[in-house]
Amino acid sequence: MLEDRGTAVSSPTRWPAAYPQGYAVVDVETTGLARDDRIISAAVYRLDARGEVEDHWYTLVNPERDPGPVWIHGLTSEVLEGAPLFADVAEEFAARLDGRVLVAHNAVFDWQMIAREYARAQREAPVRQRLCTIALSKELGLPLPNFKLESLASHFGVVQQRAHHALDDARVLAEAFRPSLRAAAAGGVRLPLLECRPLTEWSDTPRIGRQASGDYGGGYRATTWRPSRKRPACPYPNPGRYEDGKPLKQGMRVAFSGDTSTERELLEDRATEAGLHVATSLSRLTSLLVTNDPDSGTSKVVKARQFGTPVVDEAAFGQLLRDVEPAGE
Repeated sequence: MLEDRGTAVSSPTRWPAAYPQGYAVVDVETTGLARDDRIISAAVYRLDARGEVEDHWYTLVNPERDPGPVWIHGLTSEVLEGAPLFADVAEEFAARLDGRVLVAHNAVFDWQMIAREYARAQREAPVRQRLCTIALSKELGLPLPNFKLESLASHFGVVQQRAHHALDDARVLAEAFRPSLRAAAAGGVRLPLLECRPLTEWSDTPRIGRQASGDYGGGYRATTWRPSRKRPACPYPNPGRYEDGKPLKQGMRVAFSGDTSTERELLEDRATEAGLHVATSLSRLTSLLVTNDPDSGTSKVVKARQFGTPVVDEAAFGQLLRDVEPAGE
C-alpha cells in the first residue's frame, strides 16, 4: 500500500465541500488513436469521495475489426473473437460510471473513445465531468520529469506490473490519484474538472479509397461515428496575427489544440459563425492558437512557439468571441 511507502499524503480532517462525492478511474485500450478506432478493453476502479477504492471491473471488447497495435496492448484477434461487443457491456460500464467524475490520464482521449462507443450503441454515457490526472499533476506542481503515467506512478511509489493493460493501468492510476487528491484537498486546490457532453450523432458511412489513420495493416474498411463536415470557405481575407489587448477580426485563422470544456465542434461552429477561419493545422499564417494546456508539447503548440503565434486559453477565447471586429475595419 502507498501508506507503507511513506509517500502518501494523509487525508485532511476537513475535506473541501465542493469536491465530488465519487470517482471512476478509467483506462481503455483501443485499436488506434483515430475517431473511427474502437475500444478493445476497458477497466474501471470506483473510488469514494476521498479516493479509497470501492471495487474494480474489467472487460475485453470485440471491436469487430483488426485489433491494431498488438505489440503494444497484446490483444490479438483470436483473444478478442469471443469477447462481448461494446453494446453488450454498455449497461454494466454505465453503472460503473454513473454519478461519478471520470478520472483518466489524458482524460480527453478516454472520454472521447467512450462517448463514441456509446453513440454507436445509440446510448449516452452517464458522465458529466472528467478530471485529467495530467492537469491535476500540473495544478499540484509535482516535480515530474514528464507527464507519462509511469512517471506519476514512480513519484508515488506505485509499481506498474503490466503497462498498456487496461486493468493494471487503471489500478496504477487509482493508487496515484489517491495521494494526488489528498494533496489537493490539503492545499485547498481547485480540481481541474471539465464538462463532458455526450455525443448524440453517429454514422456507419464507410470511408472509401484510403485506410483510416488507425489502420495498422489489417486492411479493414473503416467506419466513423460521425460523418466529416466540410466547412464553407471563410469569405473574409486573413487580416494577420491576433494582438494581445485588441479584438479578433473576421477572417483571422484560428486553430485549436488539446482538451476543451466545450465540445470542440461546437466551439469551432461558434468561431465560424463569428466570421473566423477555423484551421485544422497550424502554419505561419495562423492568427491565434486556442489551448488550455500551452505546456502540452503537441505539434500545434510547438509550431506556435516556433512561429511566434499568439496563444490564449478557451476562457479568453470565449470572451474574444463576444466582440469580433467586422472585416475591413
